[in-house]
Amino acid sequence: NLGGRIVWATVSDKVGRWNTFQGFTFLAAPIFAVSPFLINSCVMDPQGPMASVYLGAFCASTVLALSVMGGVFSVLPAYEADLYGSKYIGAIHGRFLIFASVATILGPSLLLNLRRGAESQAMQELLSKVDPQKFVHTFGVDVSNAQSLVEAKTLTISKLMTIMPPGTMDPSPFLYNSTMYCMAGLVTTASVLHFMVKPVDPKFFEKPEEEKKQ
Repeated sequence: NLGGRIVWATVSDKVGRWNTFQGFTFLAAPIFAVSPFLINSCVMDPQGPMASVYLGAFCASTVLALSVMGGVFSVLPAYEADLYGSKYIGAIHGRFLIFASVATILGPSLLLNLRRGAESQAMQELLSKVDPQKFVHTFGVDVSNAQSLVEAKTLTISKLMTIMPPGTMDPSPFLYNSTMYCMAGLVTTASVLHFMVKPVDPKFFEKPEEEKKQ
């Protein structure tokens, strides 16, 4: 994040702030969209010849995504000045921070709900394959009462995996797939909207004091 604040600010001075922000969206969307594929490739064939490549690509894309987050906040004040002028940039940036604060609450809540949905679906699929007798022996209740154990956080995917039939795939690495696709969609939408962002028309500029007196 800190590195992104430095590097992306330097890049924006070279290529322009509008281009930099459009680059953020063009870069982030494929990063989020391809993450599930990279994770799936690593988990499904961890000993394969390409496993280290997929893992390296996942780590690199994660670092790059974090750098973009830092870059947004470092480049934004100067970008706002390019669009609206520097006179009221403090008030303009303050309004942005208000909406950013709201987004830090609503965004994670949305993504957390997606993750919970994926976890619930994965749990149901595992319960449909588990040996009922082993389940009763381990957790003391019938499989039909599993939801009460989930709500009490007594039953988790990791605990359930200990009694699953051999060869059952642990779904834990894939729980964020829907979250990643949602983020890719949101960033793509942001990219489309950003194409509509234009500098303020000069006719709306404040006139200098000399012109007002005349």
